Amino acid sequence: METYQILVVDDDREIVRSLSKLLEMEGYRVFKAYHGLEALDIMMAEKIHLILLDVMMPQLNGLSALMKIREKNNIPIIMLSAKTEESDKVLGLSMGAD
Repeated sequence: METYQILVVDDDREIVRSLSKLLEMEGYRVFKAYHGLEALDIMMAEKIHLILLDVMMPQLNGLSALMKIREKNNIPIIMLSAKTEESDKVLGLSMGAD
């Protein structure tokens, strides 16, 4: 049976550490990235089954990374954000977030 591989992307290292630890305890293999460009590099090198992607990050924000990922991959992407506006949620979903 294949182990599911999850990519956690957030510039807050504590959030990445916490989510990774919880997912690993459930048996998932976790890859960590701290900005969008790093996430794209991991996507090219690994078979990822799910992405947890922060919206606001340096170098390449989550929405831009989402668009780049969607050009080649149709895997589930769950956006993480401190933003609460309805328009932010609609924008993420319209750009391809799950």
